[in-house]
Amino acid sequence: MALNRIVWDSWADEWVAAGRRGWGDDQPQWGIYGAPEAEVGLIDPFDGGDVIELGCGTAYVSAWLARRGGRPVGIDNSAAQLATAASFQKEFDLRFPLIHGDAERLPFVDESFDFAISEYGAAIWCDPYRWLPEAARVLRHGGRLAFLGNSVLMTLCVHDDNEPANDQLQRPQFGMHRLEWPDDPGVEFHISHGDRIRLLRACGFEVENLIELQPPVGAEESRYPFVNLDWARQWPTEEAWIVRKTG
Repeated sequence: MALNRIVWDSWADEWVAAGRRGWGDDQPQWGIYGAPEAEVGLIDPFDGGDVIELGCGTAYVSAWLARRGGRPVGIDNSAAQLATAASFQKEFDLRFPLIHGDAERLPFVDESFDFAISEYGAAIWCDPYRWLPEAARVLRHGGRLAFLGNSVLMTLCVHDDNEPANDQLQRPQFGMHRLEWPDDPGVEFHISHGDRIRLLRACGFEVENLIELQPPVGAEESRYPFVNLDWARQWPTEEAWIVRKTG
């Protein structure tokens, strides 16, 4: 959406350093605490083919998949983020298409890809009732979609003023969808597990796994104020879904 495009263009410089680290990682790490791929298994099912990263940002996930033999395409709402991604393609000598566009309206024909992925990106910044049907449309039969974002539990417990989540619910689960935080100009989207499963099934997806991430041994406090490490060791701050198109 237009508002999130403006927001991410303005935030792009803050993500250059993290993007460079991601591009330089030999082993993928996921989420705000850097959970290793060996513990998460988000891209273990990937065995090559045409890939679309939905809300690619600086496109380090696409870089990981390219090094695994994939043919990635990154799409993002922010031209500034894509400019950073293009600079890393030159720096790391690894090139693939980068598209300025919206995951809610993908500029690709039906059944163009074997694998789709979103680490945050479309997973929380696009309306799931729009981007998930689009992901299903551009995936081939049998193709997988993997996406990671904030957990439902953390979303229910985080405070409006960005104080760290505690053991009390701060908002209702029924009806959750579009969230706007008082000190954040962007718009996020979060829905319950039940609503997510019904939507995925309506799009022709079968759920293969729901992974609730834990901070790895040795993890340090993250840069984000809405959660702390002690909370994240007790409850999932993030969750990842792996689904397959069967319909």
